[in-house]
Amino acid sequence: MKILVLSDSHSSLRFMRLALQKIRPDAFIHLGDYYQDAQTMAKEFPEIPGYFVAGNCDSGRTPMGVPLTRQEKLGGVKLLLTHGHLFRVKQDTAALIREAETDRVQAVLYGHTHVPDIRQTETGLWVVNPGSSGLAGTAAVLEIENERIKECYLVSRRDLEE
Repeated sequence: MKILVLSDSHSSLRFMRLALQKIRPDAFIHLGDYYQDAQTMAKEFPEIPGYFVAGNCDSGRTPMGVPLTRQEKLGGVKLLLTHGHLFRVKQDTAALIREAETDRVQAVLYGHTHVPDIRQTETGLWVVNPGSSGLAGTAAVLEIENERIKECYLVSRRDLEE
């Protein structure tokens, strides 16, 4: 299973469209800032299931009940999705990682900083920030096989336009 992870699109849809067209993931995730961009992609690519959370810039823009954090199990892998502002990720990711480890997820996906971050902790937790799909034109791809994350990597506008 291949999952495209997007965040912080800020009304810039070009890269998200390109990534969905070129990568053709089995699912996509949008981690907030601008939730309505994720809804637009879901309408344009109805064959690709989408999972979304709201971000700090989505106040007043999202339907009632849209979560700020959520857990999903995709391909047998338990994921924690959040924009990250509630965990103050611009300072550090310690609180976010504590939450993920408490929830016993295999990966925590966050945005907010616009800075890509893909790493594994000593305990094996994947910590993934795709950067900004709107401003920088970056995304992350999670490849899941046999209910485990096989690989996680960053893709950029330049990678997809070549």
